[in-house]
Amino acid sequence: MITYSFLQHYWWFLISLLAGILAFLLFVQGGQTMLFSLAKNERERSTLVNALGRKWEYTFTTLVTFGGAFFASFPMFYSTSFSGAYWVWMLILLCFVLQAVSYEYQSRPNNVFGKKTYQGFLFFNGLAGTFLIGAALATFFTGSDFIVNRDSIADLIAPTISRWGNEWHGLDALAEPRCWLLGLAVFFLARTLACLFFINRLKDETLVERSRKALFTNGIPFLIFFLAFVIWTFIAKGYAVNPETDIVSLEPHKYLYNLLEMPIVGIVFLSGVLLVLFGLGKSMFDKNFTKGIWFAGLGTVLTVCMLLLTTGYNNTAYYPSSTNLNSSLTIQNSCSSEFTLTAMSVVSLLVPIVLAYIVYAWHSLEKKKFDIKNAKEDGHVY
Repeated sequence: MITYSFLQHYWWFLISLLAGILAFLLFVQGGQTMLFSLAKNERERSTLVNALGRKWEYTFTTLVTFGGAFFASFPMFYSTSFSGAYWVWMLILLCFVLQAVSYEYQSRPNNVFGKKTYQGFLFFNGLAGTFLIGAALATFFTGSDFIVNRDSIADLIAPTISRWGNEWHGLDALAEPRCWLLGLAVFFLARTLACLFFINRLKDETLVERSRKALFTNGIPFLIFFLAFVIWTFIAKGYAVNPETDIVSLEPHKYLYNLLEMPIVGIVFLSGVLLVLFGLGKSMFDKNFTKGIWFAGLGTVLTVCMLLLTTGYNNTAYYPSSTNLNSSLTIQNSCSSEFTLTAMSVVSLLVPIVLAYIVYAWHSLEKKKFDIKNAKEDGHVY
């Protein structure tokens, strides 16, 4: 029998999986930050833009799907975070709107702003978008400054359940060092995955060689920032929930204990990390190896997914309040009704079919290496 608790855990798993897929697809943003460093002339820059341009909609669609699924399954998070930490979310939204506009308009006739202006917007999307997403994700471990008072819904003057504790509205996360660590880790991960994508996808040997060299200058910083964040998080206190009283308290090494107490999650997390390391290391030292993006990409999905599971599973508050511990959000106190989760679960059964179609379409479009000449031949040039 499918219980309400099962549905809550099922939807937190789907949210975590979408976050993992999004983290992998951020290679598009990572590649956009390399338009003015990896490419040395307009032809090479056009090659990178058009290679990435055939994938940017995957990232954008996944981001929208992630946000929509979060809103539908855990509306209390949406009302708390999006109404409180709105500066962070508005900046992320701005970054992705600029991306969509830039791809569609940079090569339009009579472009008064010039192609480089739109390419500058793409660079901004890659830099700010990845960093802010990482910083926002880090607050799932560090906590945020908000208070939840469900009784205030009856207040006729100010029927607001959630209230942010300061005027920075999300930008206060930048005062937390761990948010910087994960923000920078996601930024360099995106650039690392972009290098692996270029190695796998491009026909231009000069760009491929530069991408291999760029793996060192991006892969190593990624590993440093990511390991620093993970180690700090594992030794820090986490937000534990008493299953009998629903009281939230700080527990030493909570997220490390979650991995140990959920061995499947821990094993998959470690497997994901090893896959990333293999894809990165093999691509660095074997010039004939071009499939690193698939190993590192799969590893990224598994690692991020399992990392998020540790914030929601095993009696843990996934969106903790550092101001009032018992205002923290859990998958139990912030989810939709049982009827809503059940109805959405039926629809979610179509997800594997959609994913299979995406994989098929991706494979069909990449039967040969990308060359800017091919883009001109098929009539679709960014």
